[in-house]
Amino acid sequence: MSEYEESSGYKSKSKRKKKKRRKKRPFLTLFIIALVIAGAVLLLKSALFNVTAIHVEGNQYYTPSQVIELSGIRTGQNLIFGVKSRAAAKKLLESPYVKTAKVEKVPFGTVIIKLEERVEYAAVESQGRYVIIDEDGTVLRIADEEPKITVLEGIALSSAEEGKPLKAEQSYMLTGTLKILEETGKIDMYFKKIYFSSAVVKAYIYDQYYCEGTPDGILANLSSIKLLAEEHYRQGINKGVIKVGTGGELFFDPRIDQ
Repeated sequence: MSEYEESSGYKSKSKRKKKKRRKKRPFLTLFIIALVIAGAVLLLKSALFNVTAIHVEGNQYYTPSQVIELSGIRTGQNLIFGVKSRAAAKKLLESPYVKTAKVEKVPFGTVIIKLEERVEYAAVESQGRYVIIDEDGTVLRIADEEPKITVLEGIALSSAEEGKPLKAEQSYMLTGTLKILEETGKIDMYFKKIYFSSAVVKAYIYDQYYCEGTPDGILANLSSIKLLAEEHYRQGINKGVIKVGTGGELFFDPRIDQ
């Protein structure tokens, strides 16, 4: 055998050995990767990543503990695998008072719940009970006692279900009243009660002091009504009727309908 053949044989054997080594290395690499992943999973499942604090933001109606209870999140749960942010937010949205909800996870062990709540805006009196609604007309709850917000009377309801829009038999009454309340909020004015009788509205500032007119007439003259009511207040007048004419003129009558 020549030196060339011998050297060629040696080289071919060396190449075969290297190929075998290369074939073994991918399995070793995969094994190492699997070990790293397993270690990472075990670490993430360890007590180091358990929920230790839950913070609530944006709540007004509910207390922080009530919000946490509604979310289903508990301290001691695993932050990564135990806390399901979307599921918790969905649970919160089941409450009529919750308009939007977001659940955030913050390493290590903190959960932040951010809410936007619906605010009690008015109460529609119906068969001796009070349907509490927000500014959009969504039903928040039904109460037996009169709440300390504007009460709407004389509106016949066709549907009042918590978490859903309130429906009135004459929808224009409800729509018109909510519009009046929206505008009073802009000028820092408050009506204790608004009573509908046919096409006439009585909007009470005090128990025996109110303005009377069509919904459109009252809406168009709110600023003037406020100024006259403030003048009467300074004069000690807390009984009477501000009547709104068809042309927007205001007439005051110290006598009220009994």
